[in-house]
Amino acid sequence: MKNTKEIKQLNRRSFLQATAVAGGGVMIGLYAPSALSQGPGGRGGGPQAPAVLKPSSYITINADNTFTIVGKNPETGQGIKNALPMIIADEFDVAWNQVKVVSADLDAKYGPDAGAPNVRQIEGGSTAIPDNYAPMRNVGAGARMMVISAAATQWSVPADQLTTTGNGSVRHAASNRTATYASLATALTTVTPPALADVKLKDPKDFKIIGKPLPGVDNLKIVTGQPVFSVDVTAPGMLYAVYEKCPVFGGRILSANIDEVKRIPGVKHVFLIQPPAPAAPAAGAAPGGGGRGGPGAGGPPPANYPHGVAIVADNWWIAQNARKTLKPVWDEGAVATQSSVGYATQAKQLATESAAAPPAGGGQNAGAGGDVEAAFAAAVAGGGKVVEAEYMIPLIAHAPLEPQNSTAHYKDGKLEIWSPSQIPGAAGPGAAAGVTAADVTMHLVRAGGGFGRRLQSEYDNEVAKIARLVADERAAAGQPSVPVKLLWSREDDMQHDNYRPGGFHYFKAAVDNTGKLTAFRDFVASVGSVMPTNEFPRTSVANWSVTNRQVTPYSIPGGALRAPSTNGVSFIMQGFFDEIAVAAGKDPLQYRLDTLKLSPPPANPGGFNAARAIGVMEAVRDMSNWTAARGRLPRGTGMGTAFQFAHAGYVAYVVEAAVDAQKKVKINRVWAAIDIGRQVVNTSMAKNLVEGGFVEGMSHVMGWEITIDKGRVVQTNFAQYNPARMAQLPASIEVKFLQTDFNPTGLGEPSLPPAVPAIVNAIAHATGVRVRSLPLKNSGYSWT
Repeated sequence: MKNTKEIKQLNRRSFLQATAVAGGGVMIGLYAPSALSQGPGGRGGGPQAPAVLKPSSYITINADNTFTIVGKNPETGQGIKNALPMIIADEFDVAWNQVKVVSADLDAKYGPDAGAPNVRQIEGGSTAIPDNYAPMRNVGAGARMMVISAAATQWSVPADQLTTTGNGSVRHAASNRTATYASLATALTTVTPPALADVKLKDPKDFKIIGKPLPGVDNLKIVTGQPVFSVDVTAPGMLYAVYEKCPVFGGRILSANIDEVKRIPGVKHVFLIQPPAPAAPAAGAAPGGGGRGGPGAGGPPPANYPHGVAIVADNWWIAQNARKTLKPVWDEGAVATQSSVGYATQAKQLATESAAAPPAGGGQNAGAGGDVEAAFAAAVAGGGKVVEAEYMIPLIAHAPLEPQNSTAHYKDGKLEIWSPSQIPGAAGPGAAAGVTAADVTMHLVRAGGGFGRRLQSEYDNEVAKIARLVADERAAAGQPSVPVKLLWSREDDMQHDNYRPGGFHYFKAAVDNTGKLTAFRDFVASVGSVMPTNEFPRTSVANWSVTNRQVTPYSIPGGALRAPSTNGVSFIMQGFFDEIAVAAGKDPLQYRLDTLKLSPPPANPGGFNAARAIGVMEAVRDMSNWTAARGRLPRGTGMGTAFQFAHAGYVAYVVEAAVDAQKKVKINRVWAAIDIGRQVVNTSMAKNLVEGGFVEGMSHVMGWEITIDKGRVVQTNFAQYNPARMAQLPASIEVKFLQTDFNPTGLGEPSLPPAVPAIVNAIAHATGVRVRSLPLKNSGYSWT
């Protein structure tokens, strides 16, 4: 289904407004009454009428005819700090070298609005582009119309005789007059803004910034080591904190040698922190570990922070070394009996029970179509084949290079935070510090990687609690309050994550004597995970069954990791589909195309669209010269393919990999075809997201696994959780973007999942051996 019209995401009650600022400039933004009525507390702050209504300020016209544009969303490396201002700047018709980009603070004035409920300050789910593309175009185009109107009034000429020049100027061709936007600042404040329904957008063929490969606005600072990340935040008098938590999830602190630790030189404060018990899960919450306070994650209340001991010192190394002298006494609780071995044993038992009697209701996201058992019998009777396999994906940690951190200052009943969160929220830290969300100021600071880890921001809650305790203790001693920076160690980050869930899949499929897929069954023993409802090939086979049961008890915190839940499922489904193709005697890429052609049209515009999946598969086939190249590969070299529909995007890979006699793997070449709609905002960063997704997939394939023993994580650092290294990467990844007539969507999520099965399928083609569990290091493989 094609959608040729951009979605208008702002209601008629919202409108543009221009306001004069000091220095002769002017500020332009959106005035959205329904958004403003939420007050300054951000999402979760509750309905509070602000004392002063002010517009969502996006553009500042400076006196020197440069332009400051606000990037309203968190930036974790996905490039959105560039992308949203690029959209505004292009429609505003200014040159990119005239633009300075600044990050917004958390503020309800940036949404959600009643007419744009998804336009929020979040980074997750590849939502930034689909949610903000149309609104940011409206901001820029509406502001351009206001500048033209100001010039028309000043020159007493019709507005339709005026044009903008692309460098922040208005031109009247008949009189050859020009005026900079800055020179129109005073007149601009008296202009009646256009109704959003009347805003005239550019024809995309006239874009000068959108669609160009522009470097990141922070690139120079990053490569020259200038402070730009949240870990770099400093302030006068700042103290540094570490937080020791129980190694067993859910454990409680009973006591510690606090007085002894306080005597260490440089240590200023030590606190035993015993939070109140979390509330019971909401009715209908998904089973499994869940998160720890993340919005919508099924976790505890947003004020949650774990039991532990906080050590606050003059610098982080003093606090971290003092931690080595800490002697905490823990109540480890019931989770200490859980282990990865136990989860696997129970999964096998659940699969055996399910084979005898399928679970009633089928479990979350389960379903069935046709008569799968009859189709299995018919395949055998008719000379077809039945294929069975067991697949496993482990828990994995996010492992961003910058460990979790946050800085907070509690003073005079107010809390100020500098946070790298992907979903910054004032309610959780406010509750932890004992203040309302309205009394919290959240500064959004660039994060050194997110990948879903920073969707659950318990570090903000922890630092808020610690900052309040520090302020109170200092006040009692007659000392002023100071900021406090909390920095997790690498071991903290690895062993106290919200992990990508694992799972065990027990497959059975049938092909008839022509090779056509006639039946597909999957029983999922979930370790906190679920199966997507529209996952291929259930969309393309008449007889299918997917059932699910949760491994219990399971108390390990889980969370989103780059493309949930297709992240791990893609390896499983696309790997097993390759096995079906082999059993059918078919080329695996062509077999995907043939099977996709049996899919019905999408039930809704956002649902799985087989035609778009076919588009990326055909494109990557042609890019890689699949048929000819695969037929002339040397011994020990293979080509594998996979595709994935994830977060409204379609991505297909072909990978060429060589495997030697020692099971050392070298990826020679990679091709990727991408469909994320009619417009790619920044082609440079989009290509980077594809390359980064593939490289992260290499880490998932070979080295990443989190195992649980006695309720605690075994892996502590990169020595046991080895990411892919530069020397192991392919020389290049060839990327092609398909321009299709669909609304633009995001790319951070879709680029990762199919990389994993494409690599494994290439290895299987090279060796003739199918590996059905990750990581491959457990099967003796390593990178060359």
